Amino acid sequence: MINVIASIRVKEGRRAEFLDIFRANIANVLQEQGCLEYLPTVDLATGLPPQEMNEHVVTIIEKWQSLEDLRAHLAAPHMLAYRTAVKDIVAEVSLKVLVEAE
Repeated sequence: MINVIASIRVKEGRRAEFLDIFRANIANVLQEQGCLEYLPTVDLATGLPPQEMNEHVVTIIEKWQSLEDLRAHLAAPHMLAYRTAVKDIVAEVSLKVLVEAE
């Protein structure tokens, strides 16, 4: 199984707009072969050290059956349309692709 953590920093004041566009695409992604989980998350203030808070970051949590499924996801037509729709909203993206430690 492949785990993906995508951190998306959006431009100030545009988080709600980004989330609307993102959520409109979730059903498409969940229908893709190998998609086990795909959801947007935002920071929850807990007061736990050393938690970092950033109201401009949306963290996407994904689980895929295989790297091939993830690669197909990135090339899917609905993902290309999504990236076009958010290109002026997103300031920065970082990606972690992980497997369980042995």
